[in-house]
Order: sequence, then structure tokens, then C-alpha cells
Amino acid sequence: MLFSPAHTSYFDRIKWLASVFVYHCAQKGSTVGFLSNRACNVGSQFVDWQFRAKRVTKLTTISQFGDVMRKILAALGALWVLMPAVSLADGVHPVVVELYTSQGCASCPPADALLAELKDREDLIALSLHVDYWDYLGWKDEMASPKFTKRQKDYARVAGSRSIYTPQMIVGGTEPLVGYKAMQLADAIAEKRAQSADVHLSLSLRGGKLSIAAEPQQGLPRKMIVQLVRYHPGRDVNIRRGENAGRVITYTNIVNSWEQIGTWDGRKPLSLRAPISGEDQVVVIVQEQGPGEILAAARLER
Repeated sequence: MLFSPAHTSYFDRIKWLASVFVYHCAQKGSTVGFLSNRACNVGSQFVDWQFRAKRVTKLTTISQFGDVMRKILAALGALWVLMPAVSLADGVHPVVVELYTSQGCASCPPADALLAELKDREDLIALSLHVDYWDYLGWKDEMASPKFTKRQKDYARVAGSRSIYTPQMIVGGTEPLVGYKAMQLADAIAEKRAQSADVHLSLSLRGGKLSIAAEPQQGLPRKMIVQLVRYHPGRDVNIRRGENAGRVITYTNIVNSWEQIGTWDGRKPLSLRAPISGEDQVVVIVQEQGPGEILAAARLER
């Protein structure tokens, strides 16, 4: 069994990732069920890079060395995130990753692609929220909502920041990551997965009614909100104007609505019901008011 070195240095992690890649991608058929073909391709480029680097006597500038190291870390960070996680243990909820993105943002496509790689992981709920503040650049984001812009601003307010950015990921409601930062994303996910569950959350659907049951597992904040999220699995968009003009970009787990449907003080078990219609996917999130830490999340299996 492989263990992720969540608390080691970047350079130790590079060596660990390289050894994982060499062992598993060298085994016949081992990519199935462990590493995606894309991950192995990324790893192949890294290993080939290292063999070629042996023939280089020196790097001409400190800047060149820094560029090489950043590319290596980015490639291995992507490989790290692409590794499938183990199944969730009883009582452990998946980690919520919110990506704030825009069709009018030239730097967003790599983050959109990274989110797409996370969509099938059992231990994650990866959600794409499109904001509307880049629409003035010439392309109106077809999936954007001012509600999602407000949610991102609320996160910034809680963090004491006056600015918002795209792309930005929020992990577990408390860990903001601006830009494409696969290695830091892996760290944040690992940290959240290591935390014990505060709430046991379960969902069921019958006759068009969603039943939500939550039980406190330990001390909870007194102000929590229960949110119902609906999202579409994905679509391709042909962008004709703006910074991404001429590109066809794939968007994944596109949030259509994010609504508060109740509050909870955690003193006794929670029971809620909500009407459900349509084919969009369903997620329920229990979060500290603020918005703050996400204490539990569950997707409806159907």
C-alpha cells in the first residue's frame, strides 16, 4: 500500500512521486485503476526530463533553474492530484473543492481542466462556479451567476481580503488557492481528509422529496447553514469573443444553483426535506456560517 507523504518537503515528494511513477507505469497494464493515461504521460515527460538533464553541465542563469523547477513541480503536482484516492471510510465525508472560474478569463482553462480530472473521485466533490465580473471583456459567460460572485466575495471578506481572483479554488470552505496550484491543492485536500468528521450526513430521495439527516459527532459551531447545490456534469463551450476567443473549453460539474435551505445549531439531530425535480446532480453541504468551514457534504446517489 502506498502512503502519501503529506508532511514532507517538496523535494522529498518529488522523489516519492517519481518512484511511484516508475514502479506503476512500468508494470504491464498497471495504469488501469491506479494512474490515468494522462498522469503517466505527465510522469513520462518528467522522467525523460531528468535523463536529459544529466547531459546538461550547468544552467546558465538562476532564472532558468527556477523555471525548470517550477515546471517539474507543476507536472508532479498534477500527477499527485490525478492519483485516485482510497474509498471513504465510514463516517468520513468527501472534501468540497469549489473552483471560481470564468469563460472570459484567459488563465482559467488549466484550472478548469484540473477540476475535470477530480470529478470522479469518491473522496471529493468538485464544483465549478462561474462568476460574472469578466463579462465586460467581450464574452458573456453563459454559466455565470451574480450569486456565485457574491459567494466568492463573501469568502474574501471573511479572509480579510479586498480582492477576488480567477481562477481560485476554495478547499473545505477555508483553504483559498489562487491560480493553477496542483501541489498546494493536493496538500489542502490531504489535510482536510485527515480531519475527523464533525457531522454524519445522509441523503435519500423518495417521491420527488429529498430527505436530509445529520447527526453531530463532536462539538460544533452554533451557527451552521444547510445548503442544496444542483450541478450539471459538464459541457463544451465554443467561445467566440474575449480572451479565450476561438477556443472550445470543457467545463465540468457546473453549478446551476446554490441555495440555503435551513439552519442548524448542532444540539440535536437534523431532519430536513426539500423538493427535487429535474436531472441535475444533487449535493447537500453543511457549513459554518460566514461562509466558513464545510463540516459535512454528501452527494445524492441515483
